[in-house]
Amino acid sequence: MEKLEVYDFDGIEHYLKQNDDKVYVVNFWATWCAPCVKELPYFDQIQQDFKENVEVVLISLDFPSQYESKLIPFLEKKQLTSKVIVLDDTDMNSWIPKIDSEWDGAIPVTLIYNKDQRQFYPQSFTYDELSSEVRKFMN
Repeated sequence: MEKLEVYDFDGIEHYLKQNDDKVYVVNFWATWCAPCVKELPYFDQIQQDFKENVEVVLISLDFPSQYESKLIPFLEKKQLTSKVIVLDDTDMNSWIPKIDSEWDGAIPVTLIYNKDQRQFYPQSFTYDELSSEVRKFMN
């Protein structure tokens, strides 16, 4: 497996503000969140189905103490094709509202956006629900 990419909020913020012709699907998740783990394959499928127009970024909120024991083995087992990065920033009260003012910090949550619109989803998805939402952002 490639080296784990770990950033503070400043390091991931550009993934939330791209301004090109793609649709961005940014999911916040963790290995300890069962609904998050259940929906990860749907994000990977979206990345494969719409690879010309969509970029999926999976942002793990796993704890640093669990990178070696949980996160890296999980990623090796799942073989996800989407980009996976890790957010390690304990100042949650400063960065959570920057993602969405309505977010209470619970996961899973997903941000779908393009250069013209953005929508925040504080929920888990089925593949069909996710695909339907992504299509709304395609021109």
